[in-house]
Amino acid sequence: MMRRTAPFVLVALLWGGAALRDIGADWIAATVVPPLALEQSVEVRDRNGALLRAYTVADGRWRLPVTLSDVDPSFVTLLTTYEDRRFWQHQGIDPRAMLRAAWQGLRHGRVVSGASTLTMQVARLLEGGPTGRWSGKIRQIRLALALEQRLSKAEILTLYLNLAPYGGNLEGIRAATLAYFGKEPLRLTPAEAALLVALPQSPERRRPDRHPIRAEAARDRVLERGKTFDQLSDEDLAVARFDPVPTIRHAFPVLAPHAADLARTAAPDRQRHDLTLDAGLQAEIARLAAQALRGRQDSLSIAVLAADHHSGAVLASVGSAGYRDGRGQGYVDMTRALRSPGSTLKPLVYAMAFDQGLAHPETLIDDRPVAFDGYAPQNFDGAFRGEIPVREALRQSLNIPVVLLTHELGPTRLMARLRASGAAPKLPGGKPGLALALGGVGISLWDLVQLYAGLANGGQSIQLHQQALNDPAAPQSLTSRAAAWQVGHILADLPPPAGAAPWRIAYKTGTSYGHRDAWAIGYDGDHVIGVWIGRPDGTPVPGAFGGDLAAPVLFQAFQRLKPKATPLPPPPPETLILTTADLPQALQRFRGRKAVFQAEADAPKIAFPPDGARLASGDFGLVTKLRDGAPPFTFLANGTPVLTGARLREVALPTPGPGFVTLTVIDAKGRSDRVQLQLE
Repeated sequence: MMRRTAPFVLVALLWGGAALRDIGADWIAATVVPPLALEQSVEVRDRNGALLRAYTVADGRWRLPVTLSDVDPSFVTLLTTYEDRRFWQHQGIDPRAMLRAAWQGLRHGRVVSGASTLTMQVARLLEGGPTGRWSGKIRQIRLALALEQRLSKAEILTLYLNLAPYGGNLEGIRAATLAYFGKEPLRLTPAEAALLVALPQSPERRRPDRHPIRAEAARDRVLERGKTFDQLSDEDLAVARFDPVPTIRHAFPVLAPHAADLARTAAPDRQRHDLTLDAGLQAEIARLAAQALRGRQDSLSIAVLAADHHSGAVLASVGSAGYRDGRGQGYVDMTRALRSPGSTLKPLVYAMAFDQGLAHPETLIDDRPVAFDGYAPQNFDGAFRGEIPVREALRQSLNIPVVLLTHELGPTRLMARLRASGAAPKLPGGKPGLALALGGVGISLWDLVQLYAGLANGGQSIQLHQQALNDPAAPQSLTSRAAAWQVGHILADLPPPAGAAPWRIAYKTGTSYGHRDAWAIGYDGDHVIGVWIGRPDGTPVPGAFGGDLAAPVLFQAFQRLKPKATPLPPPPPETLILTTADLPQALQRFRGRKAVFQAEADAPKIAFPPDGARLASGDFGLVTKLRDGAPPFTFLANGTPVLTGARLREVALPTPGPGFVTLTVIDAKGRSDRVQLQLE
């Protein structure tokens, strides 16, 4: 009877097993898997992939993305050896480990070892809830089996590397290695790898920065296991045991925070932002900026921008001396703030004048009092130099010569060239005037560096960028090659600031009205750097000059950039290099296009009384004062001579009586001036 029923029993068992298998498969297939796309820290990296800055996820945790190839293979081997030796073979659960754990528990009456696989740990981390005693374990098992069906082993391990807790707000191995060791996880010592294996088992109780003794003990147990399974040699073990555990957490990098914020704001959905900056140079320039303000007023800020003027790639960008410390409104990115440029636009004016044939570096130009419809520019020191070469006018940063040239060029044309450089200047009154050449416009450090990059680039505009350009702007002509070289040659002859390295750099300083902004911008054969110092709120900084404050920082920044300056290029073949005497006559002395209709600069001028004055008619005569002109002088009142042969420049003329008077003076060369008066 048994023999007859045995086949039926076997078939029934097989059918039952198959049914159970199908039920189990359906149970696993119906598992609701949590989202596998993790929220991860946004990263900003430099041109070589080095981390510049990272941002925490929504709950304030550091969870930096990592792949299996980013992690030291020795750590992965040690992890699977210690946590889950059959990880690469099992299907999510390890029956042998479960039987072993159950048997040890029965024998000792307590939990001796666990049976949780790495896949089960990933399941627990994905759900983020407590394990519980039975329901939690069953849920983990079910989710682990489902994960094994849907993901590869490498993908499961990658989830673990991203989710494992390491104490505090650290999640994932990259956050842990950066915080505890200050480095990426690709190269780890045995001691470091063992500590990282031990921490996720009890991340708070074993935090090395709070509980170093517990952390060391847990690490050593992992090392012993590695030695037992031939993952470590005796020598490795001995050395690793003497390696101290880290007792502090390193701060995450905050290099170029303003540039990082700008990149993130521009593309908020992007997980990783790659900038053109160089992390090493960025750190050096940031330290330099902080040093430059040491011992100065807390309200001061500084901005430094360095770029390759061949490509336009920004290599370092410091928006303030302190991003978070509250100094000088450090959260404000002063590389992008609109400020008055002071004298830093003068090189463009001179380059345009050279291009237009108005002047040559050796052209003589008058530095003497002038007025344009009520606008009378003054030099910074109130003095006048008389007739000097144009190159000296630029070297000494005189105001009157550059205004004379701007008057001939037209401020509207100057504004157009500024915009052609890629700048976005803002005019306070809406219409450009002659004050534009002296800084009467709002412009950013970014735009000024971009302008000087164009001058350094042979007069062709260059587009600055700190991220790869998908659609770069076509270059525009700012000046000719010859004019750009001439301006650079003049600026390169300026002596370096006191105490600076004797590098030949074409540079220009500037100080805005009221000492609100101190500037220094310069370039050599490859790079351009700009420096701004001032107060973000625009209040004056008494005694601040670009040459004193910003220029030394400029030269120090170049020294941080490279060991020696790159030579400036030779003059283009079309450059006119002559002395003043050898220039064409029209270029020997600057005279405006309307000069033929204007009085000569040294013609006589009645300085007093002014035109339109109302004066009392006294008994002591009409006091008259002259400026310029060649004596002797002849004075006329209403066309009638009242004094001839006068050689003094201050005389008392007979008064013709009450009424309107036209007073005229004629010098020895027949040149004249006149004013109209009313005598009472």
